[in-house]
Amino acid sequence: MTIHARSAGRIPHKWSVLSNTTLGMLMATVNASILIISLPAIFRGIHLDPLAPGNVSYLLWMLMGYLLVTAVLVVSLGRLGDMFGRVRIYNAGFAVFAAASVACLLTPGAGRTAALWLIGWRIVQGVGGAMLMANSAAIITDTFPARQRGTALGVNQVAGLAGSFVGLVLGGVLSAWHWRSIFGVSALVGVVGAVWAYRNLRETVTRKPVVRIDWWGNATLAVGLTVLLAALTYGIQPYGDHVEGWANPLVFGGLIVGAVLLVVFCVVETRVAQPMFHLGLFRIQAFWAGNAAALFNAVARGGLQFMLIIWLQGIWLPLRGYDFEDTPLWAGIYLVPLTIGFIVAGPLSGWLSDRYGAKLLATGGLVVMAATFVGLLFIPVNFSYPVFAVLLFLNGAGSGLFSAPNTTAVMNAVPPGERGVASGIRATFQNAGMVLSIGVFFSLLIAGLSSSLPGALQSGLGGQGLPPDAVTSVVAVPPVSLMFAAFLGTNPIGTLLDQAGVTGQVSPDALSHLTGRTFLPGILSGPFHDGLIVVFVLAAALAAAGAVVSLFRGGVYIHEEPAAAGSVESASLAKGVRSGGGVSRESHEEPAAAGSVEAASLAKGVRSGGRGSRESHEEPAAAGSAGSASLAEGVGPGGGGSRESNGRAKATAAGAEHPRRRGRLRP
Repeated sequence: MTIHARSAGRIPHKWSVLSNTTLGMLMATVNASILIISLPAIFRGIHLDPLAPGNVSYLLWMLMGYLLVTAVLVVSLGRLGDMFGRVRIYNAGFAVFAAASVACLLTPGAGRTAALWLIGWRIVQGVGGAMLMANSAAIITDTFPARQRGTALGVNQVAGLAGSFVGLVLGGVLSAWHWRSIFGVSALVGVVGAVWAYRNLRETVTRKPVVRIDWWGNATLAVGLTVLLAALTYGIQPYGDHVEGWANPLVFGGLIVGAVLLVVFCVVETRVAQPMFHLGLFRIQAFWAGNAAALFNAVARGGLQFMLIIWLQGIWLPLRGYDFEDTPLWAGIYLVPLTIGFIVAGPLSGWLSDRYGAKLLATGGLVVMAATFVGLLFIPVNFSYPVFAVLLFLNGAGSGLFSAPNTTAVMNAVPPGERGVASGIRATFQNAGMVLSIGVFFSLLIAGLSSSLPGALQSGLGGQGLPPDAVTSVVAVPPVSLMFAAFLGTNPIGTLLDQAGVTGQVSPDALSHLTGRTFLPGILSGPFHDGLIVVFVLAAALAAAGAVVSLFRGGVYIHEEPAAAGSVESASLAKGVRSGGGVSRESHEEPAAAGSVEAASLAKGVRSGGRGSRESHEEPAAAGSAGSASLAEGVGPGGGGSRESNGRAKATAAGAEHPRRRGRLRP
């Protein structure tokens, strides 16, 4: 598959491809996080009471519906991209996303009707986002030569993961204006990106003679992941007299059914002729280790944003004198160091991975993240901001160091024909890890709150002279409801006292104190810190486990694709020498399209001052190439090491069996 873009002025086509796919990833991931910070404005705008029974479900589905859909669909859509054209699926993703954003912008009604409308169209947004996520990395890998892939994927991945941080700031700014503007910006960017993609991106796809969709594989994966992740979502909601829903038979049954369906999916994929999910890819060491490390990273990092926002909006900012209504905007502003750290480290790590490989950079990034989680354990709830900002910056930098090199290593390790599904698998691990992280972290946090918050509330309310029945009524509210109320920028104490009918029995001074900025945050701070300790210990352990797995990715592995059967010409071979020593690596260049009339050629010169031998492999021409073979060798000053650039083709007679794909590994 060869991706083309029409020339736009003097911009080379590969940079046009990179800029559009980067915009797509940025838009898709911004919308995964923008609602976290904007939910207070949305709930006020559609007049939805966060304390009303059952309304916690609307909050969770607005947040997690998008993530769940992207986690479920990216593998299927990546496989469809391999079969029918990655650019075709990618462009459709922009169009679907733009249409769903317009529908969210025009949300009718109020209350639960408006909430259901938003949840439904957010799910449609997730379908469009999954189309973009599943194919953007594959399109970039198709377009860029191996020596530039790390940089290109670094830019793309920085945009993707930085989008989750940028969404926090952007959501805070837009929600301070009007809640509909959140979706208006998404609609505008979606329309511009869709027009740009349809005008510039083009592809040529060599279709397989017989293409079958793996219906059973798609069904078992989609249903299994949906049931499993939905059960996690309901597990953190109150059930009966329980503060969480893990005692709910439907939640327990959903976890079992989801796990069984995923096992069935794995069995199905080993038996169908054209599987959607090529389990054989996990025999590639760089592929399985990179995806496993990405899963650990996603689980460690995914719930961090929620914990930090609740910490800032519900406790730290009110204690510093900020009104509850203003906390979403300022929470986004105070989280800027996290974004800066990622943006600084991401492109640099991608550039360095082109030269030195992914192992040390990716592993070092996870180690830095683990260290920052440990650091967060030792600061008080009412912390000094400079210390907090430094820890946020280092956490973002660690995430940036990991992301681009790991993605480059994963995508370089797979055959060109499997890059769409490989990109989908990578995105599935990341998105499923995010949803899993939210479920696990919230459960641990709520468990910590439920053990100590009722006693703190009873002591604090009793000290203000409230009647015992009023104290009992407030204490009976599930901790998750109080936490989400604070998260949504409201102080629920006044509402709860009104519901208990005791507002008139409280002195004006006591009522002012109870409904002020500091009472509820002060009550929450101790129990919240108990939950944070468990959360950050788990996050540090997961990041450390990811670092250990990352060390097992082996040397630099670039998949080598021989020529297809029926090639009538030989491919090019070119070698050059460069000085230096110590590191050896390979890279993999794109094959020429079927029927290409140009020769596949490469000429490399010798440069001094290198750090070691680096072997670059260019893919040969595809079947039917009429090009001739060429060889150019050059030697210049310098010594001490070598750099080889090797393009190989293995021609076969027409109708012969396609040779087994090969890869080359150098430590």
